[in-house]
Amino acid sequence: MPYIRVNDLDMFYEKMGSGEPVIFLHSGYSRGILAFASQMLDFQKQYTCYFPDFRGHGRTKCESLEWSTPQLADDVVTFMNRLNIDKAHLIGYSLGANVGLYMAVFSPDKAATLSTIGTSGFCDPTGVEQFEPEWLMAKGKQQTIDQMTERHEEAHRGNWQEFMRQSAKDWRLYPQLSTEQLSSIQCPALFITGEHDPFVGEERVQKLSSYVEGSSYMMVPGGSHRPHMAREYPVQVNDAMLDFIASNPIQR
Repeated sequence: MPYIRVNDLDMFYEKMGSGEPVIFLHSGYSRGILAFASQMLDFQKQYTCYFPDFRGHGRTKCESLEWSTPQLADDVVTFMNRLNIDKAHLIGYSLGANVGLYMAVFSPDKAATLSTIGTSGFCDPTGVEQFEPEWLMAKGKQQTIDQMTERHEEAHRGNWQEFMRQSAKDWRLYPQLSTEQLSSIQCPALFITGEHDPFVGEERVQKLSSYVEGSSYMMVPGGSHRPHMAREYPVQVNDAMLDFIASNPIQR
């Protein structure tokens, strides 16, 4: 379970498998291997898989509790440089999908391919108020509070309220990418949504795909915001992403 110094962080990550590098970018409120538990076994058979915990999340350690989507993207680029990864396939879910978009726009040399799950590519703060610490305490959501305290204790050092405030702040602000910036993405891209994702859905993901030349999108029938997870449709999603990556090997 290694740590690596990245900017002002001691970044925690898991590594498994062999082959071309795939970097998994987790969602908000989650951490690397938790967000992609249903992908680990399938992908490590063919690829070297990296599961970093973002700044402010999981087991990554930093003096500052502040973070933002652009900052996370910069951290991942530095993470790649520190590990001598010139280029990788990026797979991002929700917050991590937005991080992947920022990397594809601002660090295009690092993105061999981009697969996103659960992003429309545009800022949408719908529902964020239900993740504010004050709302959680007022509604007696102790299970969520306990989960956030335990899951990110090394990152927020027990200050789960500040973790939730930072997450809500980022949700309200990002992504802040123009249609011109999205159109600048050059790497092969696959945009995935569940049919019943309240934040994305087919119409929004189709719009995102229309801005990125040569990209494709996939709508998972019956899927929610997390169609790649257990009890949803991980086999279908994994097969689609594996086929997509295999069709777009890293050019040396």
